[in-house]
Amino acid sequence: MPIFYNIGIKFYYFLVWIVSFFNRKAKLWIDGRMNWRSKFNPNHLHKNIWFHFASLGEFEQGKPLLQAVRKRFPDKKIVITFFSPSGYEVRKNSLLGDYILYLPLDTAKNAQDFLNIFKPEIAVFNKYEFWNYFFKELKKQQIPLYITSAIFRKEQLFFKPYGDFYRSILKCVTHFFVQNQTSADLLNGIGLNNFTISGDTRFDSVADLAQTRKDFPIIENFKDNQKIFIGGSTWLEDEKLIAQYILSPPKGWKFIIAPHEISETNIKSLQHLLNNEVIRYSEINEASSIKDAKFLIIDNIGMLSSLYAYADVAYIGGGFGAGIHNTLEAAAYGLPVIFGPRYRKFKEAIDLVSLKGGFTISNQEELNEVLNKLISNEDFRKQSGEIAKIYVDQNIGATQMIMDEVFGKLSGS
Repeated sequence: MPIFYNIGIKFYYFLVWIVSFFNRKAKLWIDGRMNWRSKFNPNHLHKNIWFHFASLGEFEQGKPLLQAVRKRFPDKKIVITFFSPSGYEVRKNSLLGDYILYLPLDTAKNAQDFLNIFKPEIAVFNKYEFWNYFFKELKKQQIPLYITSAIFRKEQLFFKPYGDFYRSILKCVTHFFVQNQTSADLLNGIGLNNFTISGDTRFDSVADLAQTRKDFPIIENFKDNQKIFIGGSTWLEDEKLIAQYILSPPKGWKFIIAPHEISETNIKSLQHLLNNEVIRYSEINEASSIKDAKFLIIDNIGMLSSLYAYADVAYIGGGFGAGIHNTLEAAAYGLPVIFGPRYRKFKEAIDLVSLKGGFTISNQEELNEVLNKLISNEDFRKQSGEIAKIYVDQNIGATQMIMDEVFGKLSGS
């Protein structure tokens, strides 16, 4: 099995390298990993705390823990690695990390060199990403490895009869902090009982974001005391449904779309889809000039989590693709959330649907039905939003639990 794993890793790198000739993200992925050893002096690095995140969403999920560690151990250096450019490129200058870089390709040589250079005393991986050589080198060097906000599904290779190789990776983990009982039962079923059901640090993250949100006078003027529908992290399939719905926009409502991809090509395509009746945020000169506008496109990254404060209903994109994006950011503001059919991998989405704080749709007819009810029935809308907010509030606390169990005995020097 290690042979097939090695072939898979090298083949993946080769594919990304090919794609990098005509895809910016792939090029960033390749270039960011070039000559990584030469960028750091191992003589200046010792007793670091290493955090790894797959992408931007996982970073935001683990941010409360990062902040807590930084506050408790101000003299320690923090190493942050990312797998994806969407995480690294946005957070490469974060003050929460002293050394921020792409995670090198998972090879035995890279893993050994990385640990010898950075010399972490603790490694924390968030949610998922289980890398064979990095995990086994951590175990070999007796460096504690923790997985936070972990969530497992029975379909994963770890739990298959032929999954011995992948189970050997999990056995390198010192302790799992899992989100739910299902994950705990799955680990227990393969002989691993080194876990704590701590919940998801994203609840702490979104609650903190809601408390520290940014104000945007332009959005306040756009709102102009009317109701706001916001489509967050949308993709083309989401946008087609929304565009069809707002051909006849309901009275007293305005619409904001914050697409996941903000390339010029994608933004122009979205403008065309909406019949060019939209204003781009980047083209606004004065806040007062948009009071009469009905449709606004957010063509930047970083605003979305604060924009939910101005909204009354949220649609979260991704549910017609690989999976929905962050529903909790909107729920933290007390918004009912709507999303597409591919949400079963996300516990919070399942919970919100069950509680009636979230609504899943599969086609235009279903979106129209849900939106019409939320827009026309204020009591129903407010009740659904309150359910969503209570759900977030009741699940706060994972960060403190992890801090107590992992970092409680760590020396501050």
